[in-house]
Amino acid sequence: MHSVPPEQPRTGQRGHRKPQSGMATITPLTAVGRIPWSEMRDSTGSAAAIPLLLSGVASGDTETATTALKNLRERICQYGFVVEQATAATVPFLWELAQLPQVTCRAQILHLLKNIADTRQWESIAGAYPKLLNHRENPAVWERAAREAVHAHQDALDVLMSEDDTEIVHATTELARTLGRQPC
Repeated sequence: MHSVPPEQPRTGQRGHRKPQSGMATITPLTAVGRIPWSEMRDSTGSAAAIPLLLSGVASGDTETATTALKNLRERICQYGFVVEQATAATVPFLWELAQLPQVTCRAQILHLLKNIADTRQWESIAGAYPKLLNHRENPAVWERAAREAVHAHQDALDVLMSEDDTEIVHATTELARTLGRQPC
């Protein structure tokens, strides 16, 4: 379950915090608690740590965010091309974080989304060894679901292309090409 750091008191509404000015703002990752992470697998076993890692990425602290994203990458897209069961469930949160100006590693998140969209590892293996598709845990299905999740949220590309940060625009352009979209 996602918790808000002590210096950000919660208001009576779920998913909101009350800043010093008294105006409520949307807290990122409000839907992360709705995912049964402990019932999913990542590269380490249980995916129960993913919400904490996503919170670390959202933290606004560069070192914390970078470390959390590195650990998240290892869990959901190991080696940059091996996805896991929890990858597809994580993708919408990556898209959300990539659009938040306070997130310090947005370009790296976009690179991770590109890696996920490029994955074909398990499908390639299943092509050579079709019996893989008969296993209860089917990584080829996980891979397809992860790619589809990246494609499902590509409407955010237009907003990201309009950013002033050239690193984000470049990463967005690469992701758009991977998704078969021509950058604006």
